[in-house]
Amino acid sequence: MSEVIFSVFPSENFVDLGLYQFGWEQCAPSHSFGPAARNHYLFHFCFSGTGTLLATNSKGESLTYQVKSGQGFMIFPNQVCTYIADHKIPWEYAWIEFDGLRARETVNLAGLSPDQPIYRARYKDIAETMANEMLYIVNHKEESPFHLIGHLYLFIDSFVRSSTSTQIGKGNRLRDFYIKEAFSFIEQNFQNDISVEDIAASCGLNRSYFGKIFHENTGKSPQAFLISYRMAKAAELLKLTDLSIADIGNAVGYPNQLHFSRAFKNVYGIPPRQWRYDNTKGVHPKQQL
Repeated sequence: MSEVIFSVFPSENFVDLGLYQFGWEQCAPSHSFGPAARNHYLFHFCFSGTGTLLATNSKGESLTYQVKSGQGFMIFPNQVCTYIADHKIPWEYAWIEFDGLRARETVNLAGLSPDQPIYRARYKDIAETMANEMLYIVNHKEESPFHLIGHLYLFIDSFVRSSTSTQIGKGNRLRDFYIKEAFSFIEQNFQNDISVEDIAASCGLNRSYFGKIFHENTGKSPQAFLISYRMAKAAELLKLTDLSIADIGNAVGYPNQLHFSRAFKNVYGIPPRQWRYDNTKGVHPKQQL
């Protein structure tokens, strides 16, 4: 028998780094998950036991890794993976799924990649702090989103500092400036009919070069990020207001309701009307305390 704790986090308000889901499991012997691909970064830390990770690398080759107590593994967006608990000493692990504007940078700082997905601790005491932060998040799911995001950042800090593969940040102030300028422009103009060219122009860059550095720094294209940002704002309006679907679409830059509904479903997997119902438990927002 396996024991599981699992929670989904309302991530729509957190753009730099946000939680998506988290949990803990004492796996049954030979328990497996996959093959499957995730949309975000998913980190597992093994507290006891052992298991096997099968994951594709950057060349699309499937590689096998043995993961034991005190180690962890990162699953990357769109990476096909399967993981299997040992049949004699199955693992107990906790996991955190996260993403955001700074997610790729964070994972890079820890030295992990699709070609090197295994986490090994260089500093055992910091690794213990990291593991405790994961368990804190798992066991305090009823705390406010801001409270849990605070502990996500504490987890990230320990995760990066404890990794044996930690990379020294190279730093590129000019690129950071461009990314911040782009983010500021999107934040102030997402409701308008803006294009990638408009965002690049606000930074004084041509579209090609801007797209390159934006993707290198965030792991997403400017267009994909703009859509995600708009849909996050739409989700916030769906949850907190009684505006119509058409009005919300228009408020986030989609005057065509059909186009808005399609874009929202592509990001959240369900239409906006269903998302509103599921996230207000079928209760009209004005009726909620």
